[in-house]
Parts: sequence; C-alpha cells; structure tokens
Amino acid sequence: MNVNIQTVHFDADVKLVEYVTNRIQKLNTFHDRIIKVDVFLKLDNVVHTIKDKVAEIRVHVPKHDFFVKASSKSFEESFDSALDSLVNQIKRKKEKQAA
Repeated sequence: MNVNIQTVHFDADVKLVEYVTNRIQKLNTFHDRIIKVDVFLKLDNVVHTIKDKVAEIRVHVPKHDFFVKASSKSFEESFDSALDSLVNQIKRKKEKQAA
C-alpha cells in the first residue's frame, strides 16, 4: 500500500504525519487489496480569521475508488471523522460484493 500525504496552505509537523500514517495502516484490516492512499490536509477559509481544518482521503482499490472529506477545528478530529466514513464505505462495498 502506497501512502501519499499532502498538505495545502501549511507545513505539517512530524507528529501529525506519524498520526495519519499510523491510522492509515489500519485500513488493511478492512480491505486487503488497497493499492494507494492519498491524504490531503488543507486549511480552509484562509482569508478569514477562523480556519477550518479539512481532511480528504482517497483510497484506490482495483476497479473502485473511495473518497471522503471531513472538516473540523483540528486535523486529528477531521482525519478521524473522514477515516470512520471511509471504513463504513469499504464495509458497505464489501457487503454488496459478498451478496
């Protein structure tokens, strides 16, 4: 599984990158044929004083792509929310294939 983490409008610290990488590794338990994972961490509303942290995750598997986006006041919270949604999507897809 190839993991690509990109940050937009800021530079991520090592702690955040390690957090994202460790959580992404758990996706292998839900789908065993993951080819590539793209994680985008963005600062939204840069013009305003309130900055929302946006996490987007795109997972490439054979014949299908999963995509989720979540925003909150911290990157960890946004990423966790997006990851939970992604796990639900993967589970639903696998249930449909099994049926």
